[in-house]
Amino acid sequence: MRPDLEVAHIFRAAGPAWRSQERGHLCLAQLKVMSAIEQCRSSALGGHVLRCTACAQPQIAYNSCRNRHCPKCQGRAALRWLEDRQADLLPVPYFHVVFTLPAPIAAISYTNKELVYGLLFDIAAQTLRTIAADPKHLGARIGATLVLHTWGSALTHHPHVHGIVPGGGLAANADRWIGCRPGFFLSVRVLSRLFRQLFLEALTQAHRDGELQFFGEYAELADPAAFAQWLPRGFHRIRHYGLLANAGRKDNLAVARALLQQPAPEPAESNNAVIGSAPPTFTCRHCGAPMIVVETFARPHRIRAPPVQPAAP
Repeated sequence: MRPDLEVAHIFRAAGPAWRSQERGHLCLAQLKVMSAIEQCRSSALGGHVLRCTACAQPQIAYNSCRNRHCPKCQGRAALRWLEDRQADLLPVPYFHVVFTLPAPIAAISYTNKELVYGLLFDIAAQTLRTIAADPKHLGARIGATLVLHTWGSALTHHPHVHGIVPGGGLAANADRWIGCRPGFFLSVRVLSRLFRQLFLEALTQAHRDGELQFFGEYAELADPAAFAQWLPRGFHRIRHYGLLANAGRKDNLAVARALLQQPAPEPAESNNAVIGSAPPTFTCRHCGAPMIVVETFARPHRIRAPPVQPAAP
């Protein structure tokens, strides 16, 4: 059941006034996202006519915008992703770790997204794997799933990654499973120190290589001396790493399950094997029977950014 108030409702009601107020601060990509969400599952995108195979009730279904920022479009995709991840779960505790950037570095990342976000992912993963592999801490080869968030709870730009990590890993020769202590994964203090060191080193190297761009109040940081002085006082899209990296995930999980004496999960398709087919895409809201498409109609135009009123002379 859909919520009474959706993002699309807010965009349609307040979007024009807000875009006018913020003109000059919104890029074309942001305007296109708003337009896509406003038009999602409306007649603007076309659709199809359905008919119930049991009670013959008709129904009109409008097309989705398929924008990756749209909450209606991504709801089902999120459920499918969760179902896929269920197959990767091991019978061990899982831990939640967060790596974040302070406001000054978050500010320069806004104009260097690809570089800084990439460093945030890679260095967070490197930090976890390095500390976990150290015999003084865990001495195991671990896996991790990292999820990038670029906004904080206050809806301000706040890049950080959330990590979901199994509580243990494979020994160096993969002959046994090494579990962490109950309720404790790795020292936050040790992780923080290494993450800080590695990130500052990588950011400094990127500056030397001329890969960073600075604008406005940060333009002076293009000077190496100014940038170096700014870093002592400035620092306090989902990827899988280690055992869960895409290349070796299947084999690594098989070894881990064997060592943990856990059978492999049954394929998700097995739930539908009893009835011999997958569940229907559309079901009747009146009787629950499958519905079939009997007619389609195209949208009148492509999604475009909503117009922005010109500034007053």
